[in-house]
Amino acid sequence: MGPQTNETRAAQIRAAMPDDDTLYELADLFKMFGDSTRAKILSCLQVQDLYVGEIADVLNMSVSAVSHQLRVLRGAKLVKGTKEGKEVKYSLDDDHVTKIMEYGLTHVNEGK
Repeated sequence: MGPQTNETRAAQIRAAMPDDDTLYELADLFKMFGDSTRAKILSCLQVQDLYVGEIADVLNMSVSAVSHQLRVLRGAKLVKGTKEGKEVKYSLDDDHVTKIMEYGLTHVNEGK
């Protein structure tokens, strides 16, 4: 059996890669982390579950601005809200979000 051709190797790599739709979804997911306000909200929720007003207080932002970003984050399945009486308490959607935040922070802090 002879050496593998570049064309064969390229085909094998393409076959091992996720399909285009999956990669577009991945890119959209990472765009959610590309906004510093959303990153701050996620960081708050990494510490503890909070109400909209509490997040607004911590970040010195308006409740409407925080609510808008929470809608975006909910749509991306990064946060979830649990109704408690008349208010909604927000948390990170699952452990995957926590891990993404942890890995991202580790990467950013390397070499500092």
